[in-house]
Amino acid sequence: MMDEAGAKAWLRDAFDVSRETLERLEAYVALLLAEAKSQNLIAHSTFDSVWSRHIVDSAQLLSFADTSDPSRRWLDIGTGPGLPGLVLAILGCQVTLVESRGRRVTFLYEAAETLDLQANIRIEGKRLETVETVRHDIVAARAFAPMAKTFELAARFLGKDGMWILPRGKSVEEELAAARDSWQGDFQTVQSVTNSEAFIVVARNVRRRK
Repeated sequence: MMDEAGAKAWLRDAFDVSRETLERLEAYVALLLAEAKSQNLIAHSTFDSVWSRHIVDSAQLLSFADTSDPSRRWLDIGTGPGLPGLVLAILGCQVTLVESRGRRVTFLYEAAETLDLQANIRIEGKRLETVETVRHDIVAARAFAPMAKTFELAARFLGKDGMWILPRGKSVEEELAAARDSWQGDFQTVQSVTNSEAFIVVARNVRRRK
């Protein structure tokens, strides 16, 4: 497991994170931990490892995307307190955050204002099924639904060249096998940098089987 000092060092090395960006990430962590005392945003057991368990765990998704075009738009479904969406926005991405739980939506708006991220994000405080179909380049979902259900609900937001970047747990192969019953595409499974039992599924050309 990566410790907190190692997590910050990884961020600096992987993305050449500036001092200003690191300070904004630190401000987000402070907001997250403060709000987590009054609502269940992250597991209490991860309070002392928030940088590795949540910040790096979110930021690593950027490693799989083409960063040469800053206009590429992410869709983060079931973002909760902004994981990974707010972290990606702090790192310079354009992100739409979808979250249906009212108190978490309020936190997202407050965090976006405090961190001055309004230009980078759009917040959809509603169920994904009711969000207007707008094309995005990348769909991320850290803790939303099984993979097959995620494809079913979110495929309409991606064009033919879009990609999926989906953090998963140790049962990733079983989940991927279940998804392949009704979906086909080009799937790559990569081990997370933060946990040997966590993985990221990177998928392209995903389409329903005929």
